[in-house]
Amino acid sequence: MAVFRIQRRTSLPAAEAWRRLTDWERHAAHVPLTTITVATPPPSGPGTRFVARSGLGRASFDDPMEIVRWAPPAPGVAGHCRLEKRGTFVTGWAEIEVREQGGGSEVVWTEDLRVRILPALLDRPTAWAGRLMFGRAVTGLLARAANT
Repeated sequence: MAVFRIQRRTSLPAAEAWRRLTDWERHAAHVPLTTITVATPPPSGPGTRFVARSGLGRASFDDPMEIVRWAPPAPGVAGHCRLEKRGTFVTGWAEIEVREQGGGSEVVWTEDLRVRILPALLDRPTAWAGRLMFGRAVTGLLARAANT
């Protein structure tokens, strides 16, 4: 299991941090060689499906995901989203938690990232790469201008 955790604090209110982190198509701006297509109509919630397509040409793969838990933050209550990865190449899950913290919010992203062709021996490097890539995405999504 290549499980990793990313934690960030931001001055953004919890509702705004949640909105940015669950704007699925925007994730592609922070993940190299990736596009994201949402397959279900808005708003997001349980049953929402989307696909991240990564790579170049024939060296590409799809990472289909589905939201299985959706509870946006509310005053005094943390928001929680769980995604299940439904692909044949990349599997696992991701959980996003957003809670009020001081004058802003705290984000915790936990993920179990599995690549079917990789042996368990490579779980540590896979987790390291996932932490690096998704950490960059979380930081970028929280940092972008509020009007974009």
